Amino acid sequence: MKKILGAPLQLDGRIAAVTVLSTLLLLVDYYRNLTASVYYDRVILYLLIPLLVIILIFRESPQAYGFALGDWKLGATYTALGIALLTPVIIFLARGDSSTREYYARLSAGVPYTTFLDLIGWEFLFRGWLLFAYARKFGAESIWLQAVPFALAHIGKPEIETLSTIFGGFAFGWVAWRTKSFLYPFLIHWYIASLIILVSAGVI
Repeated sequence: MKKILGAPLQLDGRIAAVTVLSTLLLLVDYYRNLTASVYYDRVILYLLIPLLVIILIFRESPQAYGFALGDWKLGATYTALGIALLTPVIIFLARGDSSTREYYARLSAGVPYTTFLDLIGWEFLFRGWLLFAYARKFGAESIWLQAVPFALAHIGKPEIETLSTIFGGFAFGWVAWRTKSFLYPFLIHWYIASLIILVSAGVI
């Protein structure tokens, strides 16, 4: 430990840029409205801005950050398994937990289109941009690292959901890591978000 603490300070510029920008994007989303719709805001903040930084500033391909099909066969398998395993859990929560039901019932208008817009950038930010940027420096530990801001970004949502997100964030990160794509955790997340809203609202 002494050797580590006494070593010269050498910061990775790419890691710093990704960390600082991701934090600022999350804070701007919380405090500001860029458009008339929070869903369009999140596409801009969490998808378009990171992609522009990757292409124009980092001079890299988005594929290096999981913006690709990756291992689609494995991804399809994980997506199907995730949906099968999580469906009864989501239905139980939406029907059995009053705070979950009250929070999500009001969001039913426009689903699944609104959940698509809400989560496509959200998943890219954590399971693409952060995960694959951190992986270059920290390897598999990046799966846990991206799960921390993901969990903190859930503060204000139902308690039972927020407490579970450090583990859910890890699971989504693991799927992205294995498939080399953010697409499959996005599909799983899109499904469960749409389902919990529709069940909470009594639509299904």
